[in-house]
Amino acid sequence: MVKINENYLNLEQNYLFPAIAKKVKEYKEKHPSADIISLGIGDVTRPLPKACVEALHKASDEMADERTFRGYGPEQGYSFLIEDIIKNDYEAFGIELSPQEVFVSDGAKCDVGNIQEIFSDDITVAVADPVYPVYLDTNIMAGRKVLKLPCLAENNFAPKIPDFKADLIYLCSPNNPTGAVLSKAQLKEWVDYAKKNGSVIIFDSAYKEYIRQPDLPRSIYEIEGAKEVAIEVRSFSKTAGFTGLRCAYMVVPLALKGAGKGKEVLLNDLWRRRHCTKFNGVPYIVQRAAQAVYSEQGKAEVKQLIEYYMTNASIIKKGLSSLGLTVYGGENAPYIWLKLPSGVKSFDFFDILLSQANVVGTPGSGFGECGEGFFRLTSFGSRENTIKAVERIEKLKL
Repeated sequence: MVKINENYLNLEQNYLFPAIAKKVKEYKEKHPSADIISLGIGDVTRPLPKACVEALHKASDEMADERTFRGYGPEQGYSFLIEDIIKNDYEAFGIELSPQEVFVSDGAKCDVGNIQEIFSDDITVAVADPVYPVYLDTNIMAGRKVLKLPCLAENNFAPKIPDFKADLIYLCSPNNPTGAVLSKAQLKEWVDYAKKNGSVIIFDSAYKEYIRQPDLPRSIYEIEGAKEVAIEVRSFSKTAGFTGLRCAYMVVPLALKGAGKGKEVLLNDLWRRRHCTKFNGVPYIVQRAAQAVYSEQGKAEVKQLIEYYMTNASIIKKGLSSLGLTVYGGENAPYIWLKLPSGVKSFDFFDILLSQANVVGTPGSGFGECGEGFFRLTSFGSRENTIKAVERIEKLKL
């Protein structure tokens, strides 16, 4: 028999979200009449902005016309989208980027999982705990040493600067699952640490549009020197409802370098090589839809989407807080991080919520050891279901 990559045997048996889906499916089979409301996986429920749909239709028509038909596109992304990304997401905030530094992809999950391929397998990786599972699992698959940074309530769920040398660091702000947002001062500490130790930060800012406080950073590049140490990942999924359409982008600065075969190497060059070898690019019609996000109509419609989900977050937080529970998040992020009553385990609460309220959430322990005793709910449901779910939870009298 062919020998396998044994690092896969070091993973948890199942990826968190499919494992939860399996439990829900089994419950539905036993209780076919149950009205299940899901506030678990972070999938959106509102339709695409009209501006994006109109762009999709127009681009689809172009693909049906011999004069405007397009085949393979540039793997890095079409210039029309890259230029609008730079203009609206960076130059508008005083950040300069070159088109060569932006790579359009089919999702932030793919990017944070794939970027580790350009780094050596013998480096040390630091991830927060609790953590989005992809950061951890993809590095375990590569056989790397992964160290966890506890994120506790007493430090507002912000990972502390480690007293060891980490080569690769994953940061997520606004954070999934806790909803915490790192301040400029905290990010500066991480940038300084990375410079001192020759580290690289993978900064996941997929939820940047949910930040409401004007003094909180949307990009790590708002911190001086960050281009020398950080890669930034962003997505249209939660911003404009692209979870089923798939489009994201990653910034790999030209100032960012690594070491190989006794010389300095541009990480941008390595990622471009990997990107062009393993990826054929996001479909033209999807990139036109993403470009429409930056139109005046698109911006207004995206703002409405964000307000809709953040109102849901407020409803959940207010409802749970009225029960005397301690609730985090939901103010600058679409996630609610609920502290469970003393002694209640995360997966036990999942079972209680499913069986007694027919509501699905995500056990905090699924995000790491420090998530035990917590529970994540998302604000991505419909308004009707969000209100109904909170009313059901209130009847549990926790």
